[in-house]
Amino acid sequence: MAARNLRPATSSPANLPSLSKAPLAPGALAALRRTTLLVGGYLGLSVLTLAAVVALRDDAAVVNDAVWVRTTIVVASAVVMFVSALRAARGSRPAYRRVRILSGVMLAAIAVIIAIPGAFPVWLKIEQGVCGIALVGVALIVNGRQLRSSLGA
Repeated sequence: MAARNLRPATSSPANLPSLSKAPLAPGALAALRRTTLLVGGYLGLSVLTLAAVVALRDDAAVVNDAVWVRTTIVVASAVVMFVSALRAARGSRPAYRRVRILSGVMLAAIAVIIAIPGAFPVWLKIEQGVCGIALVGVALIVNGRQLRSSLGA
């Protein structure tokens, strides 16, 4: 008796429709390009800041433990956000959702960093403020009507 193939013909991942990808309108693509540029700037500034921390590591007045932790977290989140922005630009709804969430979380963290007296040096607070400006732009774009209607998260 020959074995029968009980699998439907559409069970191959190549044959299934992508549930996490959405076709994007031209306006949404332009918005995601702006988002990717802003997140890329945030990533670049974050990497430069971490490089400065490494270069100035022997000066305890400029670089303390809190600076090391914060700059490492910022670079890690910026990498995740940048990769997610690139994927969102290809129509990935989960990646779009990650960019929305991370931009809000990082903005809140930046506000706390700037508000805490004495925990972080002034130079880092200024750098975080510049990062915050980029992330405000990201948050406004990704929470705007154009992208929410296209990628609806």
